[in-house]
Amino acid sequence: MRTTFLMSVLAIALTIAAPTQAADEPKVKITPDMASVEVIHDGQKTTISRNQDEKNTVKADFAKTSRDCPPFCIQPGTLAPGVETIGELEVLDYLKQIAAGNDKIMVIDSRTPDWVAKGTIPGSVNIPWDQLNAAKSDPFTIADILEKRLGARNQEGLWDFSGAKTLVLFCNGMWCGQSPTNIKTLLKYGYPADKIKWYRGGMQDWEILGMTTVIPKKP
Repeated sequence: MRTTFLMSVLAIALTIAAPTQAADEPKVKITPDMASVEVIHDGQKTTISRNQDEKNTVKADFAKTSRDCPPFCIQPGTLAPGVETIGELEVLDYLKQIAAGNDKIMVIDSRTPDWVAKGTIPGSVNIPWDQLNAAKSDPFTIADILEKRLGARNQEGLWDFSGAKTLVLFCNGMWCGQSPTNIKTLLKYGYPADKIKWYRGGMQDWEILGMTTVIPKKP
């Protein structure tokens, strides 16, 4: 009798102590307290979450471990003094701020359109690295990007970045030089380092974590 009573008490205690999970609650969350994030992509609400299939594997485009170096060399952890290297949670936080109406932040996919067409981070915009590169672009295109998209002002030939946006740049991952090239170019023009954030893991890490991607709309 006493044994039965003790077992009943123990069962109740375990039931109280064990966390309960709703039937429709995702098993694979972003953090213990965050299952998904609502962002804005191409003017539409988009939900970022993780793939719920625990047998899901990374796409073939990001399964390769070895690429010719150069140009596909491992990037350093820090690109330049003052430029902060960030991870997925920080990227999500910036995307949430944009979705909440903060137009002083921009998340930039620095890859060429052929890569972006395979999928990108929801809420990001595409500014290919070669459009900002003086050797591959032209002064008018570069000036147009700095002024109309990034919020800089040209005053008598000098760039004023006091009202420029905070930028979060990424590309294909720790072996990709496209976002580092964009960042180094921006720094050469005088863009403040503290307004530049670098998601070093890029699409490689984003895909490995099973995070939501979107295919850009065709023009």
